[in-house]
Amino acid sequence: MSRHGIVIGVAAVVAVDQAVKALVRADVAQGSVRELLPGIDLVHTKNTGVSFGFLADAPAWVVGLTSTAALVIVVALLARVAPGKPGRVAAALIAGGALGNLIDRIALGSVTDFLDLPLLPPCNIADVAITFGALTMAVAILLTPDDRAHPASGAGQVAKNGSDG
Repeated sequence: MSRHGIVIGVAAVVAVDQAVKALVRADVAQGSVRELLPGIDLVHTKNTGVSFGFLADAPAWVVGLTSTAALVIVVALLARVAPGKPGRVAAALIAGGALGNLIDRIALGSVTDFLDLPLLPPCNIADVAITFGALTMAVAILLTPDDRAHPASGAGQVAKNGSDG
């Protein structure tokens, strides 16, 4: 995935997230519950916090600052940490999710959540993208060899020329 692919990935996450949130706001009464699949409900809630309701009772400036900081950190990760294609996909998911929720927060003052999953507070596509992106990023970092631990220069190796010194 090229840098252009990352931009397309971010745009796709934002577009799908915003489109589904708009449908929920238009067609699902706030506070109502509809079963989508066993154990997964469609709900319509407004989240004044960040992902999964974290900081819901915090002042708006704290939530805005936290959301903006998360987006800046993702951009930094994109530039430095994201190894290979999995890292770039992860960065696109995280950035797209963060941007999708930031758009809601700026435009509406809260984020529209609509998925009620087992053991989690209500969330949305942006939250799911951030979560899968973070998991993918962690796996990519853990599975990528650290080239600094094995320098290619051969420094520190003993010469094998048959002499002892």
